[in-house]
Amino acid sequence: MRAAVVGKPIAHSLSPVIHEAGYAAAGLTGWSYTRLECAADELAGLVAGLGPEWAGLSVTMPGKEAALALADEVSPVAAAVGAANTLVRRPDGAWYADNTDVTGMVDVLAGVAVGATVTVLGAGGTARAALAAAARLGAAEVTVVARRPEAVHELRPVAGAVGVPLTGAAWDGAPSHARADVVISTVPKGVADPLAENFDWRPGTVFFDALYDPWPTPLAAAALAAGCRVVSGLDLLLAQAVGQFEQFTGVPAPVDAMRAALTTARA
Repeated sequence: MRAAVVGKPIAHSLSPVIHEAGYAAAGLTGWSYTRLECAADELAGLVAGLGPEWAGLSVTMPGKEAALALADEVSPVAAAVGAANTLVRRPDGAWYADNTDVTGMVDVLAGVAVGATVTVLGAGGTARAALAAAARLGAAEVTVVARRPEAVHELRPVAGAVGVPLTGAAWDGAPSHARADVVISTVPKGVADPLAENFDWRPGTVFFDALYDPWPTPLAAAALAAGCRVVSGLDLLLAQAVGQFEQFTGVPAPVDAMRAALTTARA
């Protein structure tokens, strides 16, 4: 059986390390997990060409909305956020879309006491998951800081579906929204780097950066220097992979072995 992580760029992904370690620990000797370079507009064609030996795909940027669109069946959480990071092949060949980013973010942020106000940098597929996670954790207010004003408008149905108040903000005003209880960066590598010089951090803020390569990002380093609690994308990578592993294989994930492999790979 085969599975893979798909996205563009993808060479940096540590998902194979996590899943392969899980296969070994669970005794799944016939399983393999690889990387596949794939843009969003190429995803449907790639999926259509996969044989019956494929159990599932982990979908990263920029294909999360495309993954939802091509699925035959969609989980309630993926439907609510309008994006999927997981495609599971059913026995009849149909594709099921889910979003384990949401449960992964909840697991990661629940341990650092999310407060009432949340700022989300970016408005793509991962930002959609961040809105749902903020809602599940009881956030009273979420501000989305986007490079495109229309992107915030596209997120309003998501905020309505998950039941969280949403305020939009322009990208050039991002530093003024750094004093929220939680700041979540969901933008691609390099996009938030210029913000590191002038972000107005509050020491009590929790900063969660969905990136993990390179680490720390300039924004994460600035948050650490300001006395903030910082959570890396590695924590999310593991948490969302656990849900994918169990859906792909049908067996409980050996979380300790998967975490150890990830830690070793980043050492």
